[in-house]
Amino acid sequence: MTYLVDTHAHLNHDKFADVEAVLKRSSDAGVEFIIVPGWDLASSERAIGLAERFERVYAAVGFHPHDASAADEASLTRIADMSSHPKVVAIGEIGLDYHYNLSPPEVQKRVFEMQIEIAKSVRLPVSIHNRESDADLIAILRRQVEAGWILPRRFDYQINLQPRGVLHSFNSTYEIACKAIKLGFYLGLSGMVTFGKSGESELQRVVRTVEPEHFLAETDSPYLAPAPHRGKTNEPSFVPNIIEKVAALQQLSAEDIRRITSYNAYKLFGVGEKPRPKIAYQIRNSLYLNLTLRCDADCIFCDRKGEAMVKGHNLHIDREPAAEELTAEIGDPTRFKEIVFCGYGEPTIRLDIVKEVAQYVKSNGGTTRLDTDGHGNVINHRDILPELEGLIDSVSISLNSTDPDEYRKLMGTPNGKQWESMLEFAREAKNFVPRVFMSVVGVDGLDADLAKEFVEQKFGAEFRFRPLF
Repeated sequence: MTYLVDTHAHLNHDKFADVEAVLKRSSDAGVEFIIVPGWDLASSERAIGLAERFERVYAAVGFHPHDASAADEASLTRIADMSSHPKVVAIGEIGLDYHYNLSPPEVQKRVFEMQIEIAKSVRLPVSIHNRESDADLIAILRRQVEAGWILPRRFDYQINLQPRGVLHSFNSTYEIACKAIKLGFYLGLSGMVTFGKSGESELQRVVRTVEPEHFLAETDSPYLAPAPHRGKTNEPSFVPNIIEKVAALQQLSAEDIRRITSYNAYKLFGVGEKPRPKIAYQIRNSLYLNLTLRCDADCIFCDRKGEAMVKGHNLHIDREPAAEELTAEIGDPTRFKEIVFCGYGEPTIRLDIVKEVAQYVKSNGGTTRLDTDGHGNVINHRDILPELEGLIDSVSISLNSTDPDEYRKLMGTPNGKQWESMLEFAREAKNFVPRVFMSVVGVDGLDADLAKEFVEQKFGAEFRFRPLF
């Protein structure tokens, strides 16, 4: 089972008299790493002290908006000095809070921006508090990003920008979530995601809708204990309760969410470890086979040349697996809902491997699916669909656009062969494969309703929408 990371727990709070006991309970619950943020100078120093004392604890340093009035030039210089400590992984907890206004809003904004500047200068991410200050917070973050806010990439093959921080204990709208994600921030999910007795809260709607690649897990201990621990002092051992609720909203397994959020913590803070590349990986109860990183397309939303991560799985293989390796990973295929031929590339580039492994799966009572961009006929210089009959139970084809010019731009295919071949492949697929799906990714400007009508009426296929965020 994947370890967990509590990315925001105030173990430097007076309520935690016996930190060793808290850490023992957290370890028993699978929470292996904890980040302790400060809220002023004294609490930041205590956070560093805990990080020095306990190997599994890391620190963040900064002034909370409540304490912004106490953040004079000397204090902020001290925060900058503390940030050089090897176990300080962020500047935080910083931000804005207009609910209590314990410090005047103008002071909060000034101190917030000054601490962002510290974070930028020392190349650390930020852990942000936001309460009833959405407009000002997003405006400040956008201005700082536009002024130049780039962190060093964590991997030498990383293409997408390194994330800049996290909106901790997120509790705002879907609109704000999307704006924050586009600016390079994760959403920290605390016990609040478990709150509510009837109906779906706005936070739960956000968590159900946003892709989990943008989530971190946290408790915000000692506050906001999740159900079923409401009313108790919150602590890191309660992270699994948050994970379980997020998994239910996402319709993923708890192990999926554990893996995704732990990788995100590694990517943002460097806490934990990078997962090893896999040739077979499980999501929900399906087993995916990572056949290749090669592709005849270069989609603008694809990261196969970069990290090549999917749901916390590292697909950045350095060689293509043989059929024997794949069948060994599968074992008894009936253990899984389906065996999916995919990869971060185009699986029909390795058509012979697809057919050989699919024959093994079908001979042993399993179910198969092929995820493809529909270019297999162009790639193999023949009609490959008759070869898939009886071997593939369903095929998912990347449509992505109903317009050929937009398709070429999105897919990085300069000539028209792939577009026409994809359409022909989709038209003929139902003659050889029992179920045919066509999917689109929710890029800006996409008309999902038009795409759904296009798929269902022109091809008689099932439509799937994949969020970009």
